[in-house]
Amino acid sequence: MSAGYATKLSYRDDLGGQLGDPEFSDAPTELLQKVNRLSEWVRQSSKIVVFTGAGISTACGIPDFRGPSGIWTLQRAHMPIPAFKVSFGVAKPSLCHQALVALLHTGKLQHIVSQNVDGLHLRSGIPRSRLAELHGNCFAERCIKCKREYVRDFEMETVGFKLTGRRCVAEGCNGRLKDHVLDWEDALPEDELEASEKASAEADLAICLGTSLQITPACNIPLKTVKTGGKLVIVNLQKTPKDKKASLVIHARADEVMQQLMSQMQLPIPSYTRQDSVLVTHALKKGRVVQDGVQSISCTLRVQSTHGQKCPLPLVQQVDVDFQDAKARPAVLRKQPFVVVRSIPAAQATTISIKLLLSDVIDEAYRVHIFQHDVPVESAPSGVFQDQVMSCQHVYTFTTQVATYASKNGVTAPAQTTAVLAQPSSSSETEPLAKRTKIDAEQL
Repeated sequence: MSAGYATKLSYRDDLGGQLGDPEFSDAPTELLQKVNRLSEWVRQSSKIVVFTGAGISTACGIPDFRGPSGIWTLQRAHMPIPAFKVSFGVAKPSLCHQALVALLHTGKLQHIVSQNVDGLHLRSGIPRSRLAELHGNCFAERCIKCKREYVRDFEMETVGFKLTGRRCVAEGCNGRLKDHVLDWEDALPEDELEASEKASAEADLAICLGTSLQITPACNIPLKTVKTGGKLVIVNLQKTPKDKKASLVIHARADEVMQQLMSQMQLPIPSYTRQDSVLVTHALKKGRVVQDGVQSISCTLRVQSTHGQKCPLPLVQQVDVDFQDAKARPAVLRKQPFVVVRSIPAAQATTISIKLLLSDVIDEAYRVHIFQHDVPVESAPSGVFQDQVMSCQHVYTFTTQVATYASKNGVTAPAQTTAVLAQPSSSSETEPLAKRTKIDAEQL
């Protein structure tokens, strides 16, 4: 998990369970034998449930909690919180995350129960309906009125179900939103807990990946599979209190186990491609300004989050705007709000070139994105001296990360790329999102 997330939690001396226990690694031959047995059980199984903990995200550059160098381990020793290589916002799903997507596609994996709040299961492509997030999600907020959940592309600033300042956009609701991240004393979400218990009781195979299985009630959920006659497999570097209940215990990293499992089952591990979006709006207002004898209009261009006008764009470092077909000065915008106002000719269409420079935490090959935003003549307000305002908005989606995952036999390297031209979304994708964003902007 993220050290940033840990600092938001209430301080607590009693962190529960064991901290800093030694880690073990099975010998290669023993590991292969154990994975062989696991692959046989996976083939025989029809309903699998997987439980995941912080150990599956350490490969993503995110520290765990209870390992020898874990966050809680060092906190108890009054040592600095460990450095982490990447923030939640830009972390890529691990090989283990993507292997679970492959397993889901076989129809065998029915549900994933996660104690992680990093949002990486959703980012990897696991459907929300197949995922229970027992401790919440640092990117999610929920309406206190209709219970609708919103998963954002930016982290919540708080934990403990606090108001975020945003409102629900469901028709007729307008309820206030709260972050959906548990603090120490918060009870597990009832809907997530019920889904977890149901999936576990119905499963014939439960696989625990990267969790120390120490914190109740989450640690007892996998035992429901055992009670109904199923098998329990635990994959963790440390010993757990539930090892004696397991049919198989594997001491190895989750990525290593899942890599061998996928190879033995001849299941390709899907690559990961991340796409992000921005909403570009322009508003035209007829004015009395005459430029070189040509009637001009005022154009206000805004680049904003698809989640709302006041929502952050954490990945966007700079926006360059060039009004290509007009005698308007270009603009370099280095902080939000990314807004520029220029006069453009009223009688001709204008093409605006927008260049996004993303934060240096993004892979270098994907930091620059250039796309064209058109302001057609017919969108200009009619009437020479009217104050009528016409507005238009469009969502542009672009690739920001790509990752491939090696199988036992190797894999082709990630495709190389340079600055890419972002493609506007189709109208069927754009209209609902644009409508939602308009409501967000009005209500914030």
